[in-house]
Amino acid sequence: MCYHAFNGASRHYACVACRLSFKGSTWPIRKRICPGCRQELVFAGYDFAAPRRRDAKAWSVVATVLAEGLTYDHRPGYGCSRLPSFRPRTPSQVRVRRRAAEQLGLPLAVTLARRDVFTPESRDELPSSPSAAQPDTT
Repeated sequence: MCYHAFNGASRHYACVACRLSFKGSTWPIRKRICPGCRQELVFAGYDFAAPRRRDAKAWSVVATVLAEGLTYDHRPGYGCSRLPSFRPRTPSQVRVRRRAAEQLGLPLAVTLARRDVFTPESRDELPSSPSAAQPDTT
């Protein structure tokens, strides 16, 4: 059973431009606006731990991860059915994963989520739907 499903966990939202993060309830779903720049906040996940505001390098990594549509979710020990997700923490880890994405011809989001860049993980390689797994022979 997933920890987040029953405890009313707060969602974390971030504004990368202002380097701010906020917690918001899961109900009601509404638009979240940054008080500093008046732009819409980005959903960062339930397990997002914001870096210090003055740490520009760490925020650049957060910006890259969030721009690729990934979130910070599923720490180990919460009982979620999915495996804990890896997210890069340093700019050098992002650079390595960018190069690997170019070499392997994969989307950056896939290589950002891998613990080891060149080792495929089962959740990367699964087709999105059962019909996508079988090629159309007609």
